[in-house]
Amino acid sequence: MQIKAYKTRLFKEGEALPLFIKEHLPALKEGVVIVVSSKVAGLWEGRTAPLSHKEEIIKKESDFCLKTALCHFTVKDGMVMTNAGVDESNIKGKLSLLPKRPYKTAEVLRKELKKIYAVKKLGVILTDSMILPLRAGVISAAVGYAGFRGVKDYRGKDDIFGRELKMTMVNIADTLAAGAGLLMGEGREKKPFAVIEDAPVVFCAKQKEGEIKYPLKDDLYYPFFEPYLKKK
Repeated sequence: MQIKAYKTRLFKEGEALPLFIKEHLPALKEGVVIVVSSKVAGLWEGRTAPLSHKEEIIKKESDFCLKTALCHFTVKDGMVMTNAGVDESNIKGKLSLLPKRPYKTAEVLRKELKKIYAVKKLGVILTDSMILPLRAGVISAAVGYAGFRGVKDYRGKDDIFGRELKMTMVNIADTLAAGAGLLMGEGREKKPFAVIEDAPVVFCAKQKEGEIKYPLKDDLYYPFFEPYLKKK
C-alpha cells in the first residue's frame, strides 16, 4: 500500500472541489482511495459561520454536547469529537463546519471524480481530526466515505489456532484516514488530500448504511457516557 499527499494552493470557499483536485492531480489510477480533508469539503458546500456564534453553532451541530474546561465534548453523527467539528484552524476570520451530510458529500465527490478521471473503482474518504481517550495528540478519522466497505467483519471466523472470533471487526475507513492524515498534516503543510494505492479494500457501488456506527449501549465507553447522556 502506498500513500501520497498533495501540496496545493489555498482552496477558496464555494469553488468546485472536483476541479480543484484535478488541477493538482492530472491523472488518477483505477482502484485507488482518495482521502480529502473535511474542511475543504465543507468549504465546497459553503459550510462556514461567524466567529462570534461559535458556542451556538457547536450546540446546533451536536447530537449531544457537554461543555468542559478545555472544549465542548460532543457526539455528532455517531462520532465522539471536539466541538462537533466546528473549527477555527486553517481558515481566516470564520468558523469551518463539517459537511452537512458527509456520506452524501463523499458520494457526490466520488461520482464527479469518476467522470473526470474515467475510472470505475474509486473510494473517497472525508477526514477530520479526532482524539482517542487517554492518548496524546490527534489522529485523522473518517467522517464520511463512499465506494468501498468501511468495516471488515471477522466475527464467526477462526484465528490462527482455530478459536472462533466473537467480537473482532476491523475499522478500515478510519485506519486508512489515519494513515493519510499523517502525511496530510495539521498545520501549514497545505496538503488537503492524499491518494492511497493498493489499499486492502473491497470496492462497491454503495456501502452498507451505517456499517461503521456502533450501537451506543454496546460501546466500550458507554459507562463513561451514560451519566451525561441521561441528562440530554
